[in-house]
Amino acid sequence: MIQKVKIVIRGVVQGVGFRPFIYRLAKELDVKGWIINSSQGVFIDAEANHSTLESFIRKIETDRPKNSYIQSFEHTWLDAEGFKSFEIRESNESGSKTALVLPDISTCSDCLDEIFDPGNRRYLYPFTNCTNCGPRYSIIADLPYDRCNTTMGEFEMCPECRAEYTDPLNRRFHAEPTACPKCGPKVTLKGTDGTVLYEKQDAIINAVIALKDGKIIALKGIGGYQLLCDASNKDAVITLRKRKRRSEKPFALMFPNAEMAMAECEVSEQELRLLCSVEAPIVLLKKKNNITSVVSNECAAGNPYLGIMLPYSPLHHILMKQFGSPIVATSGNISEEPICIDEAEAYEKLSDIADYFLVHNRKILRHVDDSIIRLAAGKEVMIRRARGYAPLPVMLNEVKKVTLAAGPHLKNTIALNKADNVFVSQHIGDLENIESINAFKRVINDIKSFYDLTPERVICDLHPDYISTKYAESLDLPVYKVQHHYAHVLSCMAENELDGSDLLGVSWDGTGYGTDGTIWGGEFLVPQGVHFKRVGCFKPFRLPGGEQAIHDVWKIGLSLLYSVYGEEIFELNNVPFLKRNDAVLVKQLLDKNINSPATTSAGRLFDGISAIIGIRNTASYEAQAAMELEFAAVDFKTNEYFSFSIDELNGSLIFNWENMVKGIINDLGGSVPKGKIAAKFHNTLAEAIVQIAKRLKYNKVLLTGGCFLNKYLLEKSICRLTEEGFKVYTQQRVPSGDGGISLGQMKFSTYIN
Repeated sequence: MIQKVKIVIRGVVQGVGFRPFIYRLAKELDVKGWIINSSQGVFIDAEANHSTLESFIRKIETDRPKNSYIQSFEHTWLDAEGFKSFEIRESNESGSKTALVLPDISTCSDCLDEIFDPGNRRYLYPFTNCTNCGPRYSIIADLPYDRCNTTMGEFEMCPECRAEYTDPLNRRFHAEPTACPKCGPKVTLKGTDGTVLYEKQDAIINAVIALKDGKIIALKGIGGYQLLCDASNKDAVITLRKRKRRSEKPFALMFPNAEMAMAECEVSEQELRLLCSVEAPIVLLKKKNNITSVVSNECAAGNPYLGIMLPYSPLHHILMKQFGSPIVATSGNISEEPICIDEAEAYEKLSDIADYFLVHNRKILRHVDDSIIRLAAGKEVMIRRARGYAPLPVMLNEVKKVTLAAGPHLKNTIALNKADNVFVSQHIGDLENIESINAFKRVINDIKSFYDLTPERVICDLHPDYISTKYAESLDLPVYKVQHHYAHVLSCMAENELDGSDLLGVSWDGTGYGTDGTIWGGEFLVPQGVHFKRVGCFKPFRLPGGEQAIHDVWKIGLSLLYSVYGEEIFELNNVPFLKRNDAVLVKQLLDKNINSPATTSAGRLFDGISAIIGIRNTASYEAQAAMELEFAAVDFKTNEYFSFSIDELNGSLIFNWENMVKGIINDLGGSVPKGKIAAKFHNTLAEAIVQIAKRLKYNKVLLTGGCFLNKYLLEKSICRLTEEGFKVYTQQRVPSGDGGISLGQMKFSTYIN
């Protein structure tokens, strides 16, 4: 007996070859009916006998395209209508938009084979793609995902491309960005004045020649511009640093292939999988010792890790194949601004940095940085979530209304929800200039538009001066504020699907506005719905000079020493910065409590200890001193830790670090290697977590906040807590740093009526 089954599939089912997959499957099983792409997902009416339809359903779930993601699969058995064939019907734009926007996907192996096949019509064509790969999020204007709703709509397909596009059995069937040299975008090499120097393949060839000559290229990529130079050319890298005003922060690198990366760095099987994944993130890999490196030390001086990615677009593949060695591939922006996506903007911002511009005429609608990941404790740790991952949703039950989470001030992301789907945006950056603020507003409007969302309320940070907070307050909506470190804890809870009691949140970062108006950052919090209990923190210390101390970290070191040694501070012989002429002035600031706010910040403690040990006195970028403290500890295998005490004040536990500081000074006097002292410091913090967790008797411990991007601290803390019988939860899909705050704010909304 012939029956009909009506199937509704929601998730990542547009732009991944789902319709041709269903068409081929229906032909294979002799199923009749139709499939339609809708702004709500994929709808199928299928007719056959019952057992065939059950097989059809089962194969959809098991054999679906690799880049698809089925979030919900509903099917209803109905009476047959008598379909004569199986067909793919035109997209339907009516109804509420629930289909998911796919991230930009790296080039697939089939397209790569075509690109490097001299007999193929797409030979060396830098915009080759199919349903399994290519740009998505960066070029889509609206749902459903049809060519007319992308920036490829202005390119009329040639007859050959049209034939592929309309053939259900072709892998380019409805591949919306599909193109070829006859009808698609083209690449051009231009001078800094916009003069066209070369076009098409000649543009790439001459860009390679310029790179080998030590020049800097501004490349228009998938989600924005990148600045490229020869990673082996010390002078070229130094020039890029000077022009970009990025004196020491490591540059991201692109290697031609995985084999070359494996020759340079230690690459585990899991790291290799990440490097070669469709997401193609930047992966932090540990440099091999005692090899002749092909990468200039200027790319990441003093850093045992390299941030490496492989080519992920056809243009990158062609360029890297011809160049043949690693390049610097850093964001095409002025420091702290979003990456450029528009050619006019790129010329305005980057002409003083780049020598040439390798551009193309396919528009980019939104900026999407490269994602950054590292492995720690055998798991992926997301440092920056953008290309390849955003804007895929995180599932979060019980979000009762459409909510905008405005995120933090630094490393901003925003989040919006449609029912249980929480769309955490790509990395936006620090909201400290008009360009970043405009990008912040554009991203909010983008996600609202994609899913026809009208927020009914907004969640923001407690800090009254954050731009994101002020924006939230400017909206004609109910505003709810959540403390920064509690948002970190809630983010970890959301990702791990946790609720209820027996949870201890360990939330450590640089700074956050506390409920008492002081600067928090080393917090132990117990979740209680819309409220939390602060059950522990670091012993407060002062930041002489206020925010400037974040850069002049030796001042934090002096403050820590002054807390311990008082007037005898200048009798210490093993701390060089105490000999500075301005050290006395800093002490006077502390004496008189002038511009020296108190903080419990774990991140600032890292900075101060880095200075005391003699690793870093000033920081040219955020967390530099703390990172170099971690790097110093990497190769020292020790379980030793310094003595410390857990004090109690007004019912709250206080990690008192004073004895630890004394131990560090003693080790310095005993000529203990700096790296071992750094390792013992990290071990001490892990031990403090264990001791406080034991005292508080909570079984589940959540490790969150920017400090837990530190691989040594994270792994040591997990190890010690696990040894003591605690269940440990960390973050993987969104950053534990401020990039995950918006998800925590959204979790907060689940507790609001």
